[in-house]
Amino acid sequence: MTQAKIKIISSGKYIPKDVITNQDLEKLVDTNHEWIVSRTGIIRRHKARDEETSDMAYLAAKDALDKSKYNIEDIDLIIVASITGDQMTPSVANFVQKKLGIKHDCMSFDINAACTGFVYGLEVASMMLSSGKFKAAIVIGAEKLTRITNYEDRNTCVLFGDGAGALLIEPSEEENRQAYFYNAAKIDETDALTVVKHIKMDGRKVFLFAVDIMQKSIQKVLKDANLTIDQIDRIIPHQANMRIIQSVSKAMDIPMEKFKINLEEYGNTSAASIPIALDEYMSEENQENKKIILVGFGGGFTYGSALFSL
Repeated sequence: MTQAKIKIISSGKYIPKDVITNQDLEKLVDTNHEWIVSRTGIIRRHKARDEETSDMAYLAAKDALDKSKYNIEDIDLIIVASITGDQMTPSVANFVQKKLGIKHDCMSFDINAACTGFVYGLEVASMMLSSGKFKAAIVIGAEKLTRITNYEDRNTCVLFGDGAGALLIEPSEEENRQAYFYNAAKIDETDALTVVKHIKMDGRKVFLFAVDIMQKSIQKVLKDANLTIDQIDRIIPHQANMRIIQSVSKAMDIPMEKFKINLEEYGNTSAASIPIALDEYMSEENQENKKIILVGFGGGFTYGSALFSL
């Protein structure tokens, strides 16, 4: 268990304008709208045209900064979770720092933990802020998955889209700002989820892993925080597949209404899915002091959760 006191300042997101509908995919592979919806819950997903991953990450960060009118001079830590960086180096975070015009000392780096990347990044940022060496951090999840999607593979091409989400956080001394983290990984012994050139996935194995580990991850942070699920206002899961979320809901006897879901519009955006959903939740709700759980899983296999108050 990891604990840290953090204050959530604001959130942001960026969604590319181009859209890939289920009907568009019907023209590419042997599939149809009804099949996709019944098995995934996805109706549309967005596609970056001219934007690189760093462009989307920057625009999500700028959205968070603009909402809060935050002094950019206080940003001294940028962490980007992504598996689709613009290039080998510099990192996406380095590019974001440049696009934001941050010329003072600022630690910037990327994390690759697949779809759990944002939760990993949030824990790393929170612990670094708790050290007293940093004033404020921007944690971003950004992906251009359409670049690594095989549009001849009917089982995977229906799932993935592009986008970015960001969270601006500060250290805090307030007791109600305690955050709890649980992040880990287990060996993917059969390479059930990998990317060399394109995404390759054994859907059944990933499904079974995801349903089991999401339950354990939710239960772990609840136990560490000495809370019950009834005291949580909203669960924001990785937006991978509606059936996975429904199975977790049924197994844990948690009403589906407690889960924030937007995958019908965006599909699976990997490390970007949780922060995009979090931004939408924060924009829609009177979120002051609301308790939320973030929970994700991804290739590796990585998994993790975070529990904190907004």
